[in-house]
Amino acid sequence: MKISKLLLRGILLCIVLLAPQSASAADIYPSKSIKVIVPFPPGGGADTLIRIIAPMIGEIWKQSLVIENRPGASGFIGADVVAQSPADGYTLLMGSTAAVTEKNIAQFVPVALVSASPYVVTINPSLNITSIKALIAYAKANPGKVRYGSSGPGSASHLAGELFAAMAGVTLLHVPYKGTGQALTDLLAGHIDLMFAPAQTVMPQIESGKLTALAQTGAKRSEALPSMPTVSEAGLTGYSAVGWFGLFAPANTPKQVVQKINQTVMFVLGQDKIRKAMLERGSDPASGSAEEFSAFLRLDQAKWAKLIKENKVAVQ
Repeated sequence: MKISKLLLRGILLCIVLLAPQSASAADIYPSKSIKVIVPFPPGGGADTLIRIIAPMIGEIWKQSLVIENRPGASGFIGADVVAQSPADGYTLLMGSTAAVTEKNIAQFVPVALVSASPYVVTINPSLNITSIKALIAYAKANPGKVRYGSSGPGSASHLAGELFAAMAGVTLLHVPYKGTGQALTDLLAGHIDLMFAPAQTVMPQIESGKLTALAQTGAKRSEALPSMPTVSEAGLTGYSAVGWFGLFAPANTPKQVVQKINQTVMFVLGQDKIRKAMLERGSDPASGSAEEFSAFLRLDQAKWAKLIKENKVAVQ
């Protein structure tokens, strides 16, 4: 028996409409392990924070987060690995001020701000300097002789020092490293004098007396360091700088996947166990949507771009 073309089309349409619809990318994400690239050596701020939150994220997703350190070029090498990866949410970047800048931000979609915390002005005790005012006086008396380390040109630990020097009217000698962990090693050994460092990197050494903390760099005291004065309170009025760390995915990653990652990270950051671990290391947990993270980045990058231009700061 022949079936008319019209009837055949109707049967095919019914089959399509009644067939189970394929799941969206977000519905099945994640279906395998996720790689998180840290573009700095182990022991720095980005590395420390992702290792605090990764286990709980893995428990929720029932998939492992594989953390891979890919240092070099102030974070750009690791960042480029992620930028060139498939835009499916399975390769993420634990980025920072140095790794994601105006030069490469278009290659990424901001996913989740993990922490935006003040840094700690940390000095080797051998200098016998115990205050911001004393540091400024010493730097003025010894122009270009105070050596401060950073995680590389253009990093928050570098730019925080340049902002300090510009506002205080002093000249500091910048010594770049591949990460704050390496700079910390030289600070402890006395090869450099000073760091504007992520608290989670230096607080154990400060608490043990191996290093001296002079102040925190935020506009106001952080929840994690309530007893430590700000640089502004300690003698350099108006000074403010924060270091941020957050997750990024390659550009064009599906919005639903970005939202799912963001929601999971925000849930984890709100858990008492995670908050306690971060605060103990001097890091304030963040909050907010991926869109709010994007807005935060625009303001932060504009601030540092202005400093770099006006003071001709070398960030390469």
